[in-house]
Amino acid sequence: MQSDKRPTLPAPLWTRDFTIITVGSVISMLGNALSGFAMSLMVLDISKSTLLYAIYLMMYTGPQLIMPILGGAVLDRVSRKKMIYTLDFISAGLYAIMAGVLATGWFSFPLFAAYCFLLGSIESVYQVAYQSFYPLLITEGNYQKAYSIASVLETTTAFMVPVSTFLYNLIGLSPLLAANAVCFFAAAVMETRIGHEEKYIETQKETALKDAGRFGQLTADIREGFAYLKVEKGLMAVVAYFAVMAMCDGVTQVITLPYFKNHYNNGEYVFIIVIGMMVVGRMIGGMIHYKTVLPAAHRYVIALTVYITISLFQAVYLFLPIPVMMILCFADGIGGVTSYTIRESATQSYVPDEMKGRFNGVFHLLFMVGALAGELLAGVLATWLPERPIMLVMMTFNALAALVIIGGAKKYVAPLYNRVQ
Repeated sequence: MQSDKRPTLPAPLWTRDFTIITVGSVISMLGNALSGFAMSLMVLDISKSTLLYAIYLMMYTGPQLIMPILGGAVLDRVSRKKMIYTLDFISAGLYAIMAGVLATGWFSFPLFAAYCFLLGSIESVYQVAYQSFYPLLITEGNYQKAYSIASVLETTTAFMVPVSTFLYNLIGLSPLLAANAVCFFAAAVMETRIGHEEKYIETQKETALKDAGRFGQLTADIREGFAYLKVEKGLMAVVAYFAVMAMCDGVTQVITLPYFKNHYNNGEYVFIIVIGMMVVGRMIGGMIHYKTVLPAAHRYVIALTVYITISLFQAVYLFLPIPVMMILCFADGIGGVTSYTIRESATQSYVPDEMKGRFNGVFHLLFMVGALAGELLAGVLATWLPERPIMLVMMTFNALAALVIIGGAKKYVAPLYNRVQ
């Protein structure tokens, strides 16, 4: 007798809400990439000052040291969806206003620096809100596919740098800011149509402290975010390693371009070609992960192998001929998207909805502290040492950190990474 039971079909990834959030993020990311690099070029062209350029960068990145942890605590008690589209509407207005101001030919660096500080604050909160809301729209069993898509989308913004440079030289910054305003407005309108019900808000109301006030509740939630990591040792190991990795990567970000400029004719173009292979690798890797699901039982081993391998590739590639550099960077790109996909799909599917904001806020805070520490360390080391030995030491240290932190915490990290999502 034939059974009437049929195999259960996997839930579709491309639901209405997931499609909206994906298309909206594409529109806003491309617009932001188009205007962001052009803003840097304009500051350099107008100020002719490395000091003012550094101040401009600090005003944009500075808020990322405090806003993620504050935003993460708040975002576990309010609608992340509303926060996302509200911040996009505000960004659209800010870019439109600055486009209008620059179109008149008037420019004030202090005002522009304050404007960048506001944009950086918005971006910091937005990233935590988006990262905490995105997994809520992923259907069961599709986390790896979803985060492979997210990785590819982030990578595509790198291709906007030469486009941004060309358009900036052709038409100036004001039209690019206006285009970005339109992109943010279109993304915000789309995001208002997301229908997902955020049930964690009701759960959080039950845990609210009585008579604590807003500030008391905020500080309590921030403390709870750090306390959560202490309890979840697997997550703590992952956060600790990626803070170290951010520091080492911060060093490489500072010294790589100067190395190419100092040792090759037209070194900036050699840099673009070599590092461009990493971007290509990330895109191809993302496509592979979308089509092929990594076996759950082996994700921890795969991740640890990738962490160590790509660190060693980066440690030695500056000592090698350009064609070999390109091959290693391509492999690095594939490994990087593999690392990202495993980590994000594992952690975001594991952390409870009502804790996602605080977890992501803590992660962003420690990641940014590591990155800024690495950039400062690179500036100090580069005054005494050549670039290649610095790269060799720092990325070898990164490989050892992966072995000690992720390898040493196998008891906790393996169950986290190897879960069926």
